[in-house]
Amino acid sequence: MGNGALSGAVIAVAGAGGPAGRATLLRLAEAGATVVGADNDPERLAEAVDAARYAAGGAPVIGEPVDLLDLQSTQEWAMRTEKEFGRIDGLVHLVGGWRGSETFTKTSLDDWDFLELLLIRTVQHTSLAFHEALQRSDRGRYVLISAAAAGKPSAGNAAYAAAKAAAEAWTLALADYFRKAGGTGGPSSAAAILVVKALVHEAMRADRPNAKFAGFTDVGDLAEAIADVWSKPAAEVNGHRLWLTEKP
Repeated sequence: MGNGALSGAVIAVAGAGGPAGRATLLRLAEAGATVVGADNDPERLAEAVDAARYAAGGAPVIGEPVDLLDLQSTQEWAMRTEKEFGRIDGLVHLVGGWRGSETFTKTSLDDWDFLELLLIRTVQHTSLAFHEALQRSDRGRYVLISAAAAGKPSAGNAAYAAAKAAAEAWTLALADYFRKAGGTGGPSSAAAILVVKALVHEAMRADRPNAKFAGFTDVGDLAEAIADVWSKPAAEVNGHRLWLTEKP
């Protein structure tokens, strides 16, 4: 089924309960990884884990409710995962959310407060909690899903674009940590950014059968691109934005 680079790997997925999480849990499990998903919604997480485990023929897919807005809870999740499975080879960061306004003038700073927690604080917590375990791995990968808007914000999208840009900068700092830790031999672990315009999944298509979703990335294609990050050498993906949509 898949990707030799992922056989026997242990991958943590943050924000595993949504449509992108479901697709990612399944793809990583099919490729031979043990997948440990976290979400703040226990019911949604349990459904996603059960669906992926069943579809992947009983593969090791585990779910754990974690409050990623709490650094200690996130650190405990990382420690428990490494202790139980002996290693952590990846953290896929799928925590998402969007708020925007019609115009720049109507921007609400409440939207910024919401998005700063969801899109930046969770990245800070997962990267700080997992970076040492990822560095210990011979194939550690931190994968952030970002948006093209981070580099080309529209007037009504200021809070979202700024939060995504900050999350990217934080992830690139993690990449620099991996680069420096690798020394002259180059990094053995990597932090990479997958850039989409927006995501689309089956339920969205069913709700809007006439919509074209131009430039959107299907969650299945995103999951494939996530798995592919492990098939490339660390130096090739570390600190890079990998574009799944046209560059703005």
